[in-house]
Amino acid sequence: MTSMLLSIQDLKVAFRMGKGVRAEAVGRGNTGVSFDIPENTTVALVGESGSGKSVTAMSVLNLLPDNAERSGRILWREKDLLKATLADLQALRGREIACVFQDPMSSLNPVFNVGQQLCEPLIKHMGLNRRAALQRAEELMAEVGIPEPKRRLASYPHEMSGGQQQRVMIAMALACEPKLLIADEPTTALDVTIQRQILELLARLKTSHRMSVLFISHDLGLVGEIADRVVVMRQGVIREQAPVASIFGNPQDDYTKALLACRPSLDGNPARLMVIDDHMAAALALAAGTTGAALQQAKPKDAAAPVVLEVRALAKSFWLRQGLFGKREFKAVQNVNFQLKRGHTLGVVGESGSGKTTMGLTLLRLHEPTGGEVIFDGKDLLRLSDRERQGMRRRIQIVFQNPYASLNPRFTIGQTLIEPMVIHGIGTGLAEREQRARTLLEKVGLDGRAFGKYPHEFSGGQRQRVAIARCLTLNPEVLVLDEAVSALDVSVQAQVLNLLKDLQDELGLSYVFISHDLAVVRFISDEVLVMKDGVVVEQASAAQILAAPKEDYTKRLLAAIPRGYAAAP
Repeated sequence: MTSMLLSIQDLKVAFRMGKGVRAEAVGRGNTGVSFDIPENTTVALVGESGSGKSVTAMSVLNLLPDNAERSGRILWREKDLLKATLADLQALRGREIACVFQDPMSSLNPVFNVGQQLCEPLIKHMGLNRRAALQRAEELMAEVGIPEPKRRLASYPHEMSGGQQQRVMIAMALACEPKLLIADEPTTALDVTIQRQILELLARLKTSHRMSVLFISHDLGLVGEIADRVVVMRQGVIREQAPVASIFGNPQDDYTKALLACRPSLDGNPARLMVIDDHMAAALALAAGTTGAALQQAKPKDAAAPVVLEVRALAKSFWLRQGLFGKREFKAVQNVNFQLKRGHTLGVVGESGSGKTTMGLTLLRLHEPTGGEVIFDGKDLLRLSDRERQGMRRRIQIVFQNPYASLNPRFTIGQTLIEPMVIHGIGTGLAEREQRARTLLEKVGLDGRAFGKYPHEFSGGQRQRVAIARCLTLNPEVLVLDEAVSALDVSVQAQVLNLLKDLQDELGLSYVFISHDLAVVRFISDEVLVMKDGVVVEQASAAQILAAPKEDYTKRLLAAIPRGYAAAP
C-alpha cells in the first residue's frame, strides 16, 4: 500500500499589499486548495499564468515573500509545515524536498563554477568532505547525462547551454536524494528535443530514486507524458483533479477541456485558435441548447503575391579565440536562401544553437553578415549606408522572445510607443502620435488605460502585445518574430497567434516566424525552413514538412513534440 508523503489541506495564500489591502492568490473565500502526493508518484499541477500553481508549490517550504499569509495545513509525513520553525524548514530544503525552477540562469550563481555549487548541498546536508563531495558531484553530472562530467565541473553556468543548465539544476536537486522534487515549469524555455530529454530524465530518475515529483506546467499535453495524477487550477482554486487517464479520456470540467483544446494541433489548420474563453462560451451555449460558432479552416494564401524579401546565400561567422594568439572561425549561418511573399509567413524551426535566431538578426544587420544578399524593395539591405539603413529599418521590424527585457522599464507604455514615431518622423506632433499609439493599443487588444502604465504592471502576454504595437507604430511591411510566443502559456499564446493572423490579414504584413515549436509553426506558417548547425536542411510548405518530412532531423523534431497522454497498449 502506497503511503502519503505530502498532503495539502484547505490551503489559502494571500499577499498583504499595504493599507489593509490583501490579494488572494490561492483559495477564494472559504474554498482552499487540497490535494495529496503519495510516495513514488508524479502529480502535475496545471493551469494558466496567475492560476496560483507556483504559489501553492512554493508554500510547501515557505519560499514566499515576507508579505505572504498562509492558512490551512501542509502535512509532510503527518507534520504540519505551516507550524514548522525556520530551522525545521532549512533541514528539509534540499535534503528531503528539493526544487528545480523554470529559469536555471536565475537559480545558478554566475560567479561560482558548477562543481562548487553541486558540492555545497553535499557538504552542508550530507556531511561529506571536499574530496568526497567532488567525486559525488561528478557522479551526479554523469547521472543527468552531461558529457565529460569531470571536466564540466569546472565550467561556469554561462558556458553551458540551457538544457545543460537545467540538467545541472536537477543534479543539484538530487544531490541529497530527496523524497519529493518540486519541478516548476522546468522545460518551458527549452526546445522540443531538449524538453523531451528533460522529461525522460525526470521519469528515469523518479523510478531509480523512488521519489515523488510535483510537476508544475501550463501545458496539459506535456504533463500527459509524465504525470500519474493531474490537478487543474484556475484563479486560485482547483477545478478538477483525477488520474491522468481520466483527465485526458473523460475530463469533467469545461476549463480542463479548454486547456486540452487551445494548443495548436499538428492535424488540420484552423483559421483561428480557440482560446479559453471561446471554449467556456461554447460549453455554456451547448448547455443552453444552442451551438457556438463553427471552427473554420484557414484559407489558402495568394500564390501570386509579390515577393517582398529575397535572401540569397546569407552567411554569418564569428571568430573565437583559440590558444593565446590564435582564433578559429565558427560558421553560425551558412548559405541560407528563401523568398518571402507579401501577406505570407515563413516559419524557421530548429533546436537551440541551430542558427535560426542568428539568421533573423543578420537579416536586420543586428549582426553584420559575412556574406550573401538580402533584397528588399530592389535594394540589398546588407550594403546600405547608415542613413539608408535607418530609413529601411522602419519597414522591417523585430519582436523579441522576452518582452520583459525588450521594453524599457522606465518608460510608460505611451512613451514606448511614441519614441519610435519621434525618431522616424511619423506624425506631425504629440497629439497625433498619442492618438495613433492609443489606436494601436486597441488594435492589439489593450484598452486606453494601458497608455500611462509601466511594463511591470502587465502580464507576459500583455507585454508581448505592447512589443507588437511598438513595431506597428512604424507601418512595417515585414516582421521578424524571434520566439515571440515561446514563453507564454497556451491560452495567451493562442491569443497572440490569433492577433498576428488578424494583423496580417488586415495590413498585409509578412512574417519571418522563428520558433522551436512545430505545432505553432504549423498554425501560422505557409512555408517552413528547418535549420541545423547553421544550415537549411529542409525547405517546403508547412503541410508538406509535417505530412512527409524528408530529413531524419526533421523527423526527430516532430517525434519530440508532446502528444499528451497515451494509454499503454
